[in-house]
Amino acid sequence: MKNSIKLALFVGVLLVVGIISVLSKKSSKEGEIKKTEPIQITFWHSMSGNLGDSLNKMVDDFNKSQTNIIVTAQYQGSYDDSINKLKSSMLGNQGPDLVQIYDIGTRFMIDSGYALPMQNFIDEDKNFNSKVLEPNLLAYYTVDNKLYSMPFNSSNPILYYNKTALKEAGLNENDIPKNFEDLESIAGKLTKKDANGNTTQYGYSMAIYGWFFEQFLVNQNKNYANNENGRKSATTSVEFDKNGGGKAILDGWKKLVDSGSIGNFGRKTSDTQNAFVSGNTAMIIDSTASLKSILNGVNGKFEVGTAFLPSVNKNDKGGVSIGGASLWVINNNNSEKQKAVWEFTKFLISAKSQSFWNSNTGYFPVTTEAYNLPETKEFLKNQPQFLTAIEQLHNSSTNSVGALLGVFPSARATIEANIEDMLSGKISSEEALKKSADSINESIKKYNDSL
Repeated sequence: MKNSIKLALFVGVLLVVGIISVLSKKSSKEGEIKKTEPIQITFWHSMSGNLGDSLNKMVDDFNKSQTNIIVTAQYQGSYDDSINKLKSSMLGNQGPDLVQIYDIGTRFMIDSGYALPMQNFIDEDKNFNSKVLEPNLLAYYTVDNKLYSMPFNSSNPILYYNKTALKEAGLNENDIPKNFEDLESIAGKLTKKDANGNTTQYGYSMAIYGWFFEQFLVNQNKNYANNENGRKSATTSVEFDKNGGGKAILDGWKKLVDSGSIGNFGRKTSDTQNAFVSGNTAMIIDSTASLKSILNGVNGKFEVGTAFLPSVNKNDKGGVSIGGASLWVINNNNSEKQKAVWEFTKFLISAKSQSFWNSNTGYFPVTTEAYNLPETKEFLKNQPQFLTAIEQLHNSSTNSVGALLGVFPSARATIEANIEDMLSGKISSEEALKKSADSINESIKKYNDSL
């Protein structure tokens, strides 16, 4: 009897030990599975063509560099398309984890509450040194002493010129135009006509692009909007119609087009780019982000040179503001994903990534550490055209920043439409400025009232 009880107890102990062991192993395996499951994050962007290929390469490199995070990059169309899709997705809580938004979307993104400030992650990450980021870029995206988004693809407008055409016209590097007056003079010497008097090559062209209007204001040290361009407090009205800056731009622009040496290819920057690549215009202004594509398009047909953005007036010293876009961390209430997004963001702005990004696009590095890399030094030595935007950035003060405006996308379109009408002779420069200001101010009021 006693032996039977002892045997039963022994068997019971074995069963308990076995069950505990099985549960322990199961728990251990589940823990291992949980630890090895990568975090999935979605990244929305607006990079297409060569820019998209380069960005996808960077995403692939990040995914291969570690096993904890998988980033899925999704192209959302143009910058306008992307921000509109974000608005729709956020209504159903179906937005991305990270989104690329153009510079003029900054005020809206802050007011929307969609995103967490990048400053939160910088403050928490004691190993991250924000001092290596370009100060001009930080100045643009910092509002109320807080960095809301991370600079990523940053650019400024530069002058592109056909070196071969300059030489054929008996001109050299000393003749590169530095202001509107120079443009008119040099463009006249570069303009070619056929036997019938038709222009076969314009001396200069620039797209009817609101960004250029904004840049020419910055270069004059004139504000686009009140309250210190919306950086002291929220913008309530524009100033370009009252401070003389807008009139100087429009009168100078009209004078250039009326000279007959300046080509007007409309509002699409791609049409002006194509005119330059095909040799139909000898000089244009465009974003440095287009540099790689333009060089590929020219493909050795002629030598391409780059120079600083010409100013409106001889004595303008305001520099340029940045263009391009930045990265925003969407507030998805998932701290694990947010931390993963921060790791991916750090990868994108690292020296190595930004060196690659610069050499394959034309966007300049957002971190000064990229210039210390041998590959960057070698590239800029062999491709000096890419150095122009960098020098222009460093030649501009941190006060050379554009306005913050919640309705900037529509405001830019309004400016473009009225400049187009002015250049075609439908309205005067004064009328173009008044119509633009009245329309934009009305939109600003509606926007502010809705907050």
